[in-house]
Amino acid sequence: MSESVDPFELFDRASGADTCRTPYPEFAVQRAEGPVVKVNASAMMGGGDPENLPEIYAAVSYEAVSQVLRDGKTFSSGAYKDSMGVVMGPTILVMDEPEHGRYRSLIQMAFSKKSLAHWENDLVRPIVNGLIDKFADRGSADLVRELTFPFPVHVIAGMLGLPDEDLPQFHRWAVELISVAFNWEQGIKSAGMLGEYLTPIIEARRENPGNDLISVLTAGELDGNRLDNDHVLGFLRLLLPAGAETTYRSSSNLLYGLLSNPEQLEALREERSLMEQAIEEGLRWEVPLTGIGRQCTVDTVVEGVPIPAGASVQVLIGSANHDESRYDEPEKFDIYRPARQHMSFAFGPHRCLGMHLARMETDVVVGALLDRLPGLRLDPSAEDVHITGRGFRAPRRLPVLFG
Repeated sequence: MSESVDPFELFDRASGADTCRTPYPEFAVQRAEGPVVKVNASAMMGGGDPENLPEIYAAVSYEAVSQVLRDGKTFSSGAYKDSMGVVMGPTILVMDEPEHGRYRSLIQMAFSKKSLAHWENDLVRPIVNGLIDKFADRGSADLVRELTFPFPVHVIAGMLGLPDEDLPQFHRWAVELISVAFNWEQGIKSAGMLGEYLTPIIEARRENPGNDLISVLTAGELDGNRLDNDHVLGFLRLLLPAGAETTYRSSSNLLYGLLSNPEQLEALREERSLMEQAIEEGLRWEVPLTGIGRQCTVDTVVEGVPIPAGASVQVLIGSANHDESRYDEPEKFDIYRPARQHMSFAFGPHRCLGMHLARMETDVVVGALLDRLPGLRLDPSAEDVHITGRGFRAPRRLPVLFG
């Protein structure tokens, strides 16, 4: 891909940023049909003989999504092996039990509460405040371009101990890697380049470990053996795009919800004990990734609907989070909503490993904005600011005024 081509713009377009303002009305129609609906595979794949296409189902109700995600044996994440598995290498994303649990328990050490406290004080707060410093005296900013988009990848780079000057390049490789679904050749190429970049660093940390996440991974042992380079690299290829993309989107979505409801923003400014429930409502209301995939391994039944072995299952997290049988007025952003489990970090054995990190980062960035920018509000002259996208969702800009 030419350096003049913006891979972030291409990824947004491929995720429906230009063609899908919101998928939630469609999700509501599907939920009205039942907890699990059969998808027209021919239409979804742009044509083809229906007899030769895989059967595809969508789990759309909260209970159906919960059942699928809890049962990792029946619903395998191996659905990703032929796509993300190829570009990432061995990673917990494509592993099933018991292999998944063994590797996850090792990697989870790097996300302990003690580690997160260190990252928050020594890394996240300085990065967030450094970015805000650049526009705090101006009275206006685009919070996406100037804060929520850049800060998570700076955090990941800091956690990995990577040099700041390399950040634009490996961020580009990371998003090109997860663009493999619509640009296979570029995804493979960027995965290779990211591997060539990271492998010497992995080797160096084996010889001279530090306090960074790569050092933690290279020192970790599984059944008496240390993780080899391929497994360390697989986790890093997963962490870079996952940590950067989803956190930027979830923090942007929450800020949009607050800025679009100024009375809730001011309530949070005055009463910071509301922060936890505000973050959870933001995640429920506008999940950064609306769905994930699973492969059905045996004939089974989900919420009364038979699903045959071999079928692909779209697990529509965004639909589950808007299930009207579980949430009153689900389309409404309401930080006072009674707390109920949402599905934004998935559930079951593959529940998001970085969820506590993501929550902490969002807490820091929203708190810093409220502390430092009095009168924070959407720019009234900006036209049609909104969240967009079908698969991945976020506002493309958040123009604000303050002071």
